[in-house]
Amino acid sequence: MTLDRIRRLLEDVQKGRLGVEAAVRHLKTLPYEDIGFAAVDHHRLFRQGMAETILCEGKTQAQVLAIATRLRRHRHPVLATRVDPGIARALLRLDRGAQHDPIGRTVVLDPPKGWDGKARRAGGEVLIITAGTSDISVAEEARATAQVLGNTVTTMYDVGVAGLHRLLDRHRDLESAHVLIVIAGMDGALPSVVGGLVSQPVVAVPTSRGYGANFGGISALLAMLNSCASGIGVVNIDNGFGAACLAHRINQTVRSLSPRKSRVSSTR
Repeated sequence: MTLDRIRRLLEDVQKGRLGVEAAVRHLKTLPYEDIGFAAVDHHRLFRQGMAETILCEGKTQAQVLAIATRLRRHRHPVLATRVDPGIARALLRLDRGAQHDPIGRTVVLDPPKGWDGKARRAGGEVLIITAGTSDISVAEEARATAQVLGNTVTTMYDVGVAGLHRLLDRHRDLESAHVLIVIAGMDGALPSVVGGLVSQPVVAVPTSRGYGANFGGISALLAMLNSCASGIGVVNIDNGFGAACLAHRINQTVRSLSPRKSRVSSTR
């Protein structure tokens, strides 16, 4: 349930179009809805500016569908992450307009107006950069998350330090973004390079990609935590979702401090 729906509900009660008991039934599950195996957090949108996301790993198809159905009743986009093909097919049957990205393993139900799951918009607020093509699955998870939260997203893939000229050739794109998400495996060096080139916030994402003694991404994680570029934030290994949520919060803070945009709703 969105703030606009609550306002309309209260206005309907005030004007006599809706009875008090009917309004109570609407509001009964506003904080959370206990469905036995899950307590669906409908209030998260108000507390955090982001609705609850369904992490599909470890859940049965029936559990995912039940949670998605409850979330959809509150009329905001539903994001499912780490979706396997079987669960993806089941979710797509719930909503013909749903967007499935098999690379990022995401499904978006009831996508926002104007949503294009493959759009690469110029001049975006969030720029997602990968060191290599092998990191794109993590980047696509971040892209879907950032877009469903209402951010404009651009991408810059396969510009790692093994061919640094590819990154430097697009320095203007680096400067145009409000927040940069930089994703790398192997030696995890790319966020340090980007952090040394820009003044905007940089969110680093280590991935589990790499040869030999990368220890499932731990080597990249440690490299990013020890970055010589000051002020870089680091999320967990392969956590494109978490990186996008952090980037979104940064953008929300910037918007809330902007006098010209202070009246604009920051939730979707």
